[in-house]
Amino acid sequence: TSFENKWMLNYTGRGALQSKLKTWIGTDENKLFIEAHLEKAESSREHYDISALYSRNVAEFWDVQAGARYRQDQRKISEKQQVDVQFGIRGLAPYFFETEAYLYVGKDSQVSMSLELERDILITQKLITQPYMDATMIISDDSKYAKKTGLSSLQAGIQTRYEINKKVMPFIDLAYSYEN
Repeated sequence: TSFENKWMLNYTGRGALQSKLKTWIGTDENKLFIEAHLEKAESSREHYDISALYSRNVAEFWDVQAGARYRQDQRKISEKQQVDVQFGIRGLAPYFFETEAYLYVGKDSQVSMSLELERDILITQKLITQPYMDATMIISDDSKYAKKTGLSSLQAGIQTRYEINKKVMPFIDLAYSYEN
């Protein structure tokens, strides 16, 4: 289980809270993954999603996953709750890049993709820097609140953390964020 909680400030001084929970249970070959994401900007309503995925090991360091994602967006007036089918791969790419790539298919021809890449670089045994990228692309969307196709969001940055122990790791994160 891992839980990450970020309080971020943009260049105008407005804050936002981002939380991410990942937990899994099972063996090396078969796992059940539960993932949850919460985003809440200052003076706006929250957006969150929860995924339940069956994960099957298909190659050394690579899993194929399938499941469902429930998402709720309080910023919308109607259709706040939706369920998507989710397919993806998760593993360790060459040069030790931790990779997560997912395809989401929902009602009203909502099809999107997400890609997360990150790599740990040890400065010392306890001081670690981690460049990362998190991108979401809309392939198609015919819903009432349709977004343009193409790059929907991008967050790229570098996080530096100090591992006090395996449970407590304070960090500083400098990132660029784009939202369409």
